[in-house]
Amino acid sequence: MLRGIDVSSYQSSSYNTDGLSFVFVKATEGRSYVNPKLGAQTKTARDAGCVVGFYHFLWPGNLTAQAEYFVSKAPERAGDILAVDWETTSEGTHASNSEKDRFIKKVKELRPNHRTILYCNRHYWLTVDTTSYAGDGLWVADYVTAGKPRIQAKWRFHQYTDDPLDKNVADFSSKAALKEWAQGG
Repeated sequence: MLRGIDVSSYQSSSYNTDGLSFVFVKATEGRSYVNPKLGAQTKTARDAGCVVGFYHFLWPGNLTAQAEYFVSKAPERAGDILAVDWETTSEGTHASNSEKDRFIKKVKELRPNHRTILYCNRHYWLTVDTTSYAGDGLWVADYVTAGKPRIQAKWRFHQYTDDPLDKNVADFSSKAALKEWAQGG
Protein backbone atom coordinates (compact mmCIF):
# COMPACT_ATOMS: atom_id res chain seq x y z
CA MET A 1 0.00 0.00 0.00
CA LEU A 2 1.19 3.48 -0.87
CA ARG A 3 0.74 6.33 1.59
CA GLY A 4 -0.77 9.72 0.80
CA ILE A 5 -2.75 12.62 2.21
CA ASP A 6 -5.36 15.08 1.08
CA VAL A 7 -5.18 18.76 1.93
CA SER A 8 -7.38 21.84 1.72
CA SER A 9 -7.15 25.43 2.91
CA TYR A 10 -7.30 24.11 6.50
CA GLN A 11 -3.78 22.68 6.14
CA SER A 12 -0.46 24.43 5.73
CA SER A 13 1.05 24.89 2.29
CA SER A 14 4.31 23.44 3.60
CA TYR A 15 2.99 20.10 4.87
CA ASN A 16 5.29 17.14 5.52
CA THR A 17 5.70 14.89 2.47
CA ASP A 18 8.07 12.32 4.00
CA GLY A 19 7.04 8.83 2.92
CA LEU A 20 4.18 10.04 0.73
CA SER A 21 3.55 8.78 -2.79
CA PHE A 22 0.49 10.93 -3.56
CA VAL A 23 -1.31 14.07 -2.45
CA PHE A 24 -4.85 15.20 -3.28
CA VAL A 25 -5.37 18.96 -3.08
CA LYS A 26 -8.78 20.61 -2.84
CA ALA A 27 -9.16 22.81 -5.89
CA THR A 28 -12.74 24.04 -5.99
CA GLU A 29 -16.23 23.88 -4.53
CA GLY A 30 -19.50 24.66 -6.25
CA ARG A 31 -19.12 27.42 -8.85
CA SER A 32 -17.32 30.13 -6.89
CA TYR A 33 -14.77 28.77 -4.40
CA VAL A 34 -11.10 28.18 -5.18
CA ASN A 35 -8.72 26.95 -2.48
CA PRO A 36 -6.48 29.99 -1.82
CA LYS A 37 -3.56 27.64 -1.11
CA LEU A 38 -4.04 25.58 -4.30
CA GLY A 39 -0.85 26.71 -6.02
CA ALA A 40 1.41 26.44 -2.97
CA GLN A 41 0.00 23.08 -1.84
CA THR A 42 0.39 21.71 -5.37
CA LYS A 43 4.00 22.92 -5.53
CA THR A 44 4.82 21.16 -2.24
CA ALA A 45 3.49 17.86 -3.63
CA ARG A 46 5.19 18.23 -7.00
CA ASP A 47 8.52 19.23 -5.41
CA ALA A 48 8.38 16.00 -3.38
CA GLY A 49 7.79 13.91 -6.53
CA CYS A 50 4.30 12.86 -5.46
CA VAL A 51 1.49 11.92 -7.83
CA VAL A 52 -0.93 14.84 -7.55
CA GLY A 53 -4.69 14.80 -7.60
CA PHE A 54 -7.22 17.60 -7.37
CA TYR A 55 -10.73 17.42 -5.98
CA HIS A 56 -13.93 19.38 -6.36
CA PHE A 57 -16.50 19.51 -3.56
CA LEU A 58 -19.77 18.87 -5.39
CA TRP A 59 -22.96 20.81 -4.70
CA PRO A 60 -26.36 19.91 -6.14
CA GLY A 61 -27.36 21.61 -9.40
CA ASN A 62 -25.48 23.26 -12.26
CA LEU A 63 -23.35 20.18 -12.96
CA THR A 64 -21.95 21.35 -16.28
CA ALA A 65 -21.04 24.75 -14.84
CA GLN A 66 -19.38 23.09 -11.82
CA ALA A 67 -17.39 20.71 -14.02
CA GLU A 68 -16.26 23.56 -16.25
CA TYR A 69 -15.31 25.63 -13.20
CA PHE A 70 -13.32 22.73 -11.71
CA VAL A 71 -11.30 22.01 -14.85
CA SER A 72 -10.69 25.72 -15.41
CA LYS A 73 -9.10 26.07 -11.95
CA ALA A 74 -7.41 22.69 -11.35
CA PRO A 75 -3.86 22.61 -12.73
CA GLU A 76 -3.50 20.47 -15.83
CA ARG A 77 -0.44 18.26 -16.09
CA ALA A 78 -0.20 14.78 -17.55
CA GLY A 79 -0.69 12.23 -14.79
CA ASP A 80 -2.76 14.46 -12.52
CA ILE A 81 -5.86 12.76 -11.09
CA LEU A 82 -9.22 14.53 -10.85
CA ALA A 83 -11.71 13.63 -8.13
CA VAL A 84 -15.24 14.58 -7.19
CA ASP A 85 -15.86 14.89 -3.44
CA TRP A 86 -19.45 13.69 -2.97
CA GLU A 87 -20.77 14.28 0.52
CA THR A 88 -23.17 16.43 2.54
CA THR A 89 -22.80 20.18 2.02
CA SER A 90 -22.72 22.80 4.77
CA GLU A 91 -26.43 23.34 4.04
CA GLY A 92 -27.24 19.69 4.74
CA THR A 93 -27.92 18.85 1.09
CA HIS A 94 -26.03 16.72 -1.39
CA ALA A 95 -25.87 16.17 -5.11
CA SER A 96 -28.05 13.29 -6.24
CA ASN A 97 -26.59 10.05 -7.53
CA SER A 98 -27.42 11.03 -11.12
CA GLU A 99 -25.83 14.45 -10.61
CA LYS A 100 -22.66 12.78 -9.30
CA ASP A 101 -22.59 10.50 -12.36
CA ARG A 102 -23.16 13.41 -14.77
CA PHE A 103 -20.42 15.46 -13.11
CA ILE A 104 -17.85 12.67 -13.42
CA LYS A 105 -18.78 12.09 -17.06
CA LYS A 106 -18.58 15.82 -17.85
CA VAL A 107 -15.13 16.10 -16.24
CA LYS A 108 -14.01 13.06 -18.28
CA GLU A 109 -15.35 14.76 -21.41
CA LEU A 110 -13.54 18.03 -20.59
CA ARG A 111 -10.26 16.34 -19.60
CA PRO A 112 -10.26 12.99 -21.45
CA ASN A 113 -6.57 12.29 -20.77
CA HIS A 114 -6.94 12.40 -16.99
CA ARG A 115 -8.16 9.77 -14.58
CA THR A 116 -11.36 10.92 -12.89
CA ILE A 117 -12.41 9.26 -9.64
CA LEU A 118 -15.13 9.43 -6.99
CA TYR A 119 -14.47 10.26 -3.34
CA CYS A 120 -17.23 9.41 -0.89
CA ASN A 121 -17.61 7.87 2.52
CA ARG A 122 -18.72 4.31 3.19
CA HIS A 123 -22.29 5.42 4.04
CA TYR A 124 -22.71 7.22 0.71
CA TRP A 125 -21.27 4.29 -1.22
CA LEU A 126 -23.54 1.76 0.48
CA THR A 127 -26.78 3.74 0.85
CA VAL A 128 -26.85 6.89 -1.33
CA ASP A 129 -25.13 5.55 -4.44
CA THR A 130 -27.38 3.53 -6.73
CA THR A 131 -25.20 3.08 -9.83
CA SER A 132 -21.76 2.23 -8.41
CA TYR A 133 -20.33 4.62 -11.00
CA ALA A 134 -16.99 5.96 -9.81
CA GLY A 135 -15.39 6.95 -13.11
CA ASP A 136 -11.88 5.49 -13.21
CA GLY A 137 -11.78 4.50 -9.57
CA LEU A 138 -13.25 4.71 -6.10
CA TRP A 139 -11.65 6.66 -3.24
CA VAL A 140 -13.58 5.64 -0.15
CA ALA A 141 -13.50 7.12 3.34
CA ASP A 142 -13.96 4.58 6.11
CA TYR A 143 -12.11 5.18 9.38
CA VAL A 144 -10.85 1.69 10.04
CA THR A 145 -7.55 -0.14 9.48
CA ALA A 146 -5.66 1.33 6.52
CA GLY A 147 -6.39 -0.64 3.35
CA LYS A 148 -9.37 -2.49 4.82
CA PRO A 149 -12.47 -0.40 4.04
CA ARG A 150 -15.71 -2.19 4.86
CA ILE A 151 -17.04 -2.40 1.30
CA GLN A 152 -17.13 -5.13 -1.32
CA ALA A 153 -16.34 -2.87 -4.28
CA LYS A 154 -12.94 -2.52 -5.91
CA TRP A 155 -11.31 0.66 -4.62
CA ARG A 156 -8.14 2.55 -5.57
CA PHE A 157 -7.72 4.88 -2.58
CA HIS A 158 -8.81 4.54 1.05
CA GLN A 159 -9.01 7.46 3.48
CA TYR A 160 -8.67 5.74 6.84
CA THR A 161 -8.34 8.64 9.31
CA ASP A 162 -8.63 12.39 9.63
CA ASP A 163 -6.46 12.61 12.74
CA PRO A 164 -4.34 14.73 12.71
CA LEU A 165 -5.05 15.13 8.96
CA ASP A 166 -6.67 13.13 6.17
CA LYS A 167 -4.47 10.09 5.62
CA ASN A 168 -4.93 7.67 2.75
CA VAL A 169 -3.50 4.54 1.22
CA ALA A 170 -3.57 3.54 -2.44
CA ASP A 171 -3.96 0.00 -3.74
CA PHE A 172 -0.96 -0.05 -6.07
CA SER A 173 2.15 -2.22 -5.90
CA SER A 174 4.53 0.73 -6.27
CA LYS A 175 4.69 4.46 -6.86
CA ALA A 176 5.71 3.65 -10.45
CA ALA A 177 2.52 1.57 -10.86
CA LEU A 178 0.43 4.46 -9.52
CA LYS A 179 2.14 6.89 -11.93
CA GLU A 180 1.54 4.51 -14.82
CA TRP A 181 -2.14 4.16 -13.94
CA ALA A 182 -2.53 7.94 -13.50
CA GLN A 183 -0.96 8.56 -16.92
CA GLY A 184 -3.44 6.15 -18.51
CA GLY A 185 -6.37 8.60 -18.50
